[in-house]
Amino acid sequence: MVRVFKVIVPVVVLMAMTAGCSSASDEDEEGLTAQRENYCLQLGTWQKARNAARTDTSSSTEGDEIETVARDALLAVQSLRDETVGQGRTLAEATQAALNDGDTAAEQRLVRYCDDAGFETLTR
Repeated sequence: MVRVFKVIVPVVVLMAMTAGCSSASDEDEEGLTAQRENYCLQLGTWQKARNAARTDTSSSTEGDEIETVARDALLAVQSLRDETVGQGRTLAEATQAALNDGDTAAEQRLVRYCDDAGFETLTR
C-alpha cells in the first residue's frame, strides 16, 4: 500500500500542476484575444470616422471625433504594442504611422494583423 501511495501522490501533484498551468495559459490567451478584438474594433472605428470625414467636409466636429477615436485606438494598442506586424515594425509603430502620419502601408499591415487575429470584419 505504501508503494502505491508513493507512486500516486507524485502523479496527482503533477496533474494538479499541469491543470493549473493550462488554466492560467487559457486565461492569458483569452485576455490576449480580448485585447486584440478591442484594438481591431478601435482601429475600425477610426477608419470609419476618417472615411466619413473624407466624404463630408462640412462638419468641423468630425475632426474632433477622429482625434477622439484615434486616441482610443492608441490606448488600445498599449497592451499589444510589442507585437510585430511585418517590415520590422511593431504594432505600436505601425499604429502611430497610420493614425498620425497617414501611412497607408502601415494601415494595410494593421488590417492584415486584425485579419490574422480573426477580426477581419471589424476593420475596413
